[in-house]
Amino acid sequence: MLYDIDASIAYSYQQPSALGRTVLRLLPASVPGVQRLVAGTLVAEPAADERTDRVDFFGNHVTEIAWRGTGRETRFRVQARVERIARPPELDLSPALAALPAEIRAWHDLCHDAPHHFLGPSDRVRPTPEMTAFAADLVTPEMTVFAAVQALGRALFDEMRFDATATTVDTDPVEAFAARHGVCQDFSHIMIACLRGIGIPAAYVSGYLRTLPPPGQERLAGADAMHAWVRAWCGTDLGWVEFDPTNDLVVAGDHILVAVGRDYSDVAPVKGVLRTAGRQASHHGVDVIPLG
Repeated sequence: MLYDIDASIAYSYQQPSALGRTVLRLLPASVPGVQRLVAGTLVAEPAADERTDRVDFFGNHVTEIAWRGTGRETRFRVQARVERIARPPELDLSPALAALPAEIRAWHDLCHDAPHHFLGPSDRVRPTPEMTAFAADLVTPEMTVFAAVQALGRALFDEMRFDATATTVDTDPVEAFAARHGVCQDFSHIMIACLRGIGIPAAYVSGYLRTLPPPGQERLAGADAMHAWVRAWCGTDLGWVEFDPTNDLVVAGDHILVAVGRDYSDVAPVKGVLRTAGRQASHHGVDVIPLG
């Protein structure tokens, strides 16, 4: 499926800013067999005084920009054409949970998507006895890894309540799990912690999500969203599988992958520092337009 992506993030400041430096991960990724970036641009307004484009360890597009005085508003805009290739697995070729540690040990390459990078604690995600016990109660050693991933995602979907006001970008997953509410970032961090707790390598994915309007209503411009979901390593034969715990589904054609990392800290869409004063506000708009 081909998509045209048009996404913008704008920040306005009460007082003019003097200096700013920002790291952006907003441009869709190219992942063999999963997704292909046909063409794409990322534009900053006002134009940056310094700009560097590179690829990080995990294969994500990174743009670093700096200004010496930006005024009262900063805007980032992404325009891209993407081919989304991935489909849900038709056959469950994953090993039993009890056999997964041996397959991980047999993986001797430490490339960017090696399962070893996604097993232990990371900056924002650490397994806890409570989350590990929650996951362990849902699985058995004979269950396949892919079945365990789906069972855990479904259980979190059933137990947790989506609440856009309950958490912030800095909320600890332990807190969100205890309260059983949060947003896609919380759902994903909690699922990653649970999976790692039972020995399944798990990664955090940021991207764009195509949404559908209510029946009988027209699609609104800018109404699609930035989103987060999970990648789980399901053994040598099946490899990485993407699951969206916020929506209880194996990811297919409507999720456009932007960046993959150990948790949100590795893939934050916008991260940086700015010298200003007073309050600030932000506005996001995303359009994911299918082309067939």
